Amino acid sequence: MRRLPILLALLWVCSVFYVGIFLFVGGFLLVRLEVNRMSTCADVLSPVAQLKGDFCLSEPRFRRAVVLIIDALKADFTRYDPENAAPKPFENKLPVLDEMASAHSSHARLYTFRADPPTTTMQRIKGFTTGSLPTFIDVGNNFASNAILEDNLVHQLGQVGKRVVFMGDDTWVSLFPKKFHRSLPFPSFNVKDLHTVDNGILQNIYPTMEGDDWDVLIAHFLGVDHCGHRFGPDHPAMAEKLSQMDGVIRSVIKRLKNDTLLVVMGDHGMTDTGDHGGESQKETDAALFLYSSSPLFPAPGSQVEPEVVPQTDLVPTLALLLGVPIPYSSVGQVLLPLFPQNGSRGAPTGLSQAEALWINVKQVNRFLETYSNMAKDIPPDSLSQLQADFSNISSQYLSAVHKGHLPPLKLVISMQNYLTAVRETCRASWARFNPFKMAAGLLILAVSCVLCYALSELSCVVVQEGLLKLPILSGLAVGLVIAAGQLFLQGYLEFSWCLGTAALSSEVLFLWKTRRVSQKCRWSLSGLLTPALLVLFLRCASLLSDSYVIYEGHVVTFLLFTLSIYIPLRLNWDGLLVPLPPPDTQKPPRLLPTTLPSSVVRREASVLLVWLGVLVGSLYVSLSFHNCREEQGTCQPSSFLSPLSRVQDSQLRNLHYVLSVFSLATWGYLLHRWLRHYGNLNCSSLTVFTACFLIPLACVCIGLHWAVSATPEDTFRSLSELIGLAQVFLPRAAFCLLGLGLLLLWLDPMTVFLKTRTPLSSRGTSLPPPKYRASTGISPQAELHHLIPQLYQRIRHSLEDGSTDSGEVDNRPAVEAYGLGTVYSAPLVLLCGLLGLVLLLLHPEGMALAFLLLLLEAGAVLHIHACSTTLSSLHKHSNDFSVPWAPVVSWSLAAAQFFHASGHLPTFPSIQWGAAFVGFPQGHTGNLLPASLVTLNTFASHIIFAVGCPLLLLWPLVCEVRGSRSTRSAGLEESEDAVMEMRLRENPQNFSSCLLQLAARYLFVSGAQVFASVCAAAILRRHLMVWKVFAPKLMFEAFGFIVGSVFLILGVAMVMRVDLSVGGLFKKLLPQNSR
Repeated sequence: MRRLPILLALLWVCSVFYVGIFLFVGGFLLVRLEVNRMSTCADVLSPVAQLKGDFCLSEPRFRRAVVLIIDALKADFTRYDPENAAPKPFENKLPVLDEMASAHSSHARLYTFRADPPTTTMQRIKGFTTGSLPTFIDVGNNFASNAILEDNLVHQLGQVGKRVVFMGDDTWVSLFPKKFHRSLPFPSFNVKDLHTVDNGILQNIYPTMEGDDWDVLIAHFLGVDHCGHRFGPDHPAMAEKLSQMDGVIRSVIKRLKNDTLLVVMGDHGMTDTGDHGGESQKETDAALFLYSSSPLFPAPGSQVEPEVVPQTDLVPTLALLLGVPIPYSSVGQVLLPLFPQNGSRGAPTGLSQAEALWINVKQVNRFLETYSNMAKDIPPDSLSQLQADFSNISSQYLSAVHKGHLPPLKLVISMQNYLTAVRETCRASWARFNPFKMAAGLLILAVSCVLCYALSELSCVVVQEGLLKLPILSGLAVGLVIAAGQLFLQGYLEFSWCLGTAALSSEVLFLWKTRRVSQKCRWSLSGLLTPALLVLFLRCASLLSDSYVIYEGHVVTFLLFTLSIYIPLRLNWDGLLVPLPPPDTQKPPRLLPTTLPSSVVRREASVLLVWLGVLVGSLYVSLSFHNCREEQGTCQPSSFLSPLSRVQDSQLRNLHYVLSVFSLATWGYLLHRWLRHYGNLNCSSLTVFTACFLIPLACVCIGLHWAVSATPEDTFRSLSELIGLAQVFLPRAAFCLLGLGLLLLWLDPMTVFLKTRTPLSSRGTSLPPPKYRASTGISPQAELHHLIPQLYQRIRHSLEDGSTDSGEVDNRPAVEAYGLGTVYSAPLVLLCGLLGLVLLLLHPEGMALAFLLLLLEAGAVLHIHACSTTLSSLHKHSNDFSVPWAPVVSWSLAAAQFFHASGHLPTFPSIQWGAAFVGFPQGHTGNLLPASLVTLNTFASHIIFAVGCPLLLLWPLVCEVRGSRSTRSAGLEESEDAVMEMRLRENPQNFSSCLLQLAARYLFVSGAQVFASVCAAAILRRHLMVWKVFAPKLMFEAFGFIVGSVFLILGVAMVMRVDLSVGGLFKKLLPQNSR
């Protein structure tokens, strides 16, 4: 086998795909330009009305403020219904907010506090401290929070000398380093920890309030959010947490003074499953509660109250109430009910509504002018209209002030409309795209798909003639020339363009070189018009529809079912599904068609139909494990998606646990049974040790871990320490066992047991080396199936002596090799089994049954392909091992189908963050390990099917033995005996080219889906659903391709590793005669 050309070709193809993805994403998901300027009390805003600064002019309304942030405080949690006799765990648990807002209407208000997506904690903190709007790409920074460089409230409070004390979520410390007078951060990433952060706050908040060493106190509670992630909102633990928060708010109110403002707020909401990150109303609608011991609000009904308060509006409101400048980049609007209409309402200090709005308008206009001069991305017509509106407002306001009149109500409304228009204009304009990078990424991805198809059609030429050396070296040279030119002309390096030119030039040169060989190999794009590829193109075209993306799980299931049904229909159309009529005996023997015996045809057809039924049944049952998107309305997510600790019904919990353990045991049993059936468990290799001992031990650890995790916290309080230790030790032990198994499998992948016999006649005499014949006879002393008593053609060709003397005694071969017929597939199956257990451990316990269905689906696709290959051999007789497009597309569709059948969706709220804490319940010190665990969990289907992709090449050979005995019994020549995977050793050149062809075809199918997602995002970049549907789909497809391609190369490398070991085995057996 030519290993280096194959690996080089796959690495090169994957690299050019990566470059295309990198370029497009770099042009599509840009962060908006940050204006790194700061407001100060001395700022004089245009138009100038006085020589003094506009900020900090009057005595602030409040000297102090207490800000309580209850993470994920959903708006629904704060509503109180006294007539609700049977409230849910999250209902009627915060009565203090409704009591204060109703009984003390001039002191308190309760609003719906609407966040801008993405609804992740870091972006929300950034939003309600800077007053700016987040961008889509910021969601990736949620767990790697960088310091906020834009002007913000924390910075402004420190600038005027106010002492800001913080306690709670440690995200704040990384966002505002060295900005706090005193800080008490607590670790925030461990979503299973409901109490550490909250208890730490409660130990410090009351002593701090009673002291005098603070001006602004910020406390960020995490218990409600973590409870939602771990149990969901409809759980008794949520009732306990919300009741605790009710007590905290009551205690804080009792300690407030007249000069202190209380702000209780949620940074975002949560879905019905406790997740957040998207833009559904359940995720964006939080609660905002404002309270002061002194009168603060007008009488109910005296003026219009907002129903919903955008989070950005909190920034200018708090800034003016506390007497600090509004942050420079804020686009928020002051909340008018907190300011008196005419400067009255008994407030000795503070601004009136018109004064507050006027300062707000001038500040926003200053930011708009600065930003438009720097970024140039606001449409000119919109900018001109906003400038005209500001000029009109300025002239009216200054005229009224000059005449000594109060600004009219119409002017106040005009200022509010202006601020709203600026915010909406910025929100629309900050979806900034770089069209050149997007176009370059699209071009490279399109050429990469053509390149992949050409490579699959010309794999034999690539392996033999080495067409890759010149394109790769030329591409690198072009990239270096571009880099040198940039450094010489510009003085700096744009790395993305260097990569893009290198990738594109290497692709074009390769395609140009293939023109000379395309006619010889008959390569043309007309080969794309096969039914299987038409199904693929239909799916790619459907990615332009948001409805398809929303219901993709069901549609992919239908497409896989359709393509599977097509295979027997095509065989039946070709007359291959039923035995052919008896041949015409009048014809000469050499003119008779070569056919399989009718018994073989009937058996293969029956097996095909049985496995087709298994596939259909598995697909149908797997629909029970799907999750639901917010757009699907009445859809209910599968109960198996919830961890067992969330299931309150003990009988249902026990049933789920029994099903999970049964599925886990069945997974291990089927793996062991397959290896034993084909005689791969007879030798004493490290791989056999892994299959016989490490996998069962790992399964036991996983089952015990599920039992411990399913135990309610209040069940065995006396054993809490032991349970906590088990939650750490058991999954880590399973990880170690499976990791050790993977290492041993790579070091020693051989599963072949050799048994030699010395013929009696050779004792004391000198005989020529024995000749090993191909045979599938079972030794009478062997108690195993599928003994391959030969080293067959490979060794026979390696012997230089052509003697026909027999090396057999009593019809027994001189060398018996057990497991040689599945020498390639056995390590690959074991590799998929080990990885499957690792990935299962990272999923909720209920997904064990889904993983068992995955095993059945994969086996069904493989057997349908094998039966189809056997039956199709009636029409073609060659040693070509190439895999058609239909099984490759089916394999890819099965990967997409299992992605949905394991509870995943191409949305950020559906990411199963709990995977990061399997074996690490106390959290992590860094981000690399948790990010890796979440990635493995999310793309489990891509990993398993990518690693197992070479099985499509091997499986028809594994199943070849079924027809061989009948073939032999029918009187055919002995050379036609089934030799299973050893047939690959007869023609290593064909083996290499077909392996490269299979990998290239799988990459083509996956790359076409990435290209379609990229096209959808580019074409529909101004679509209403782009950030809700198409952009997340693009991100998941791109990351799925990257992860899948890496593990595809791993699967191919495993085949090469086995081939290397097989070659070494032959050399040891025939040290003098091997070539």
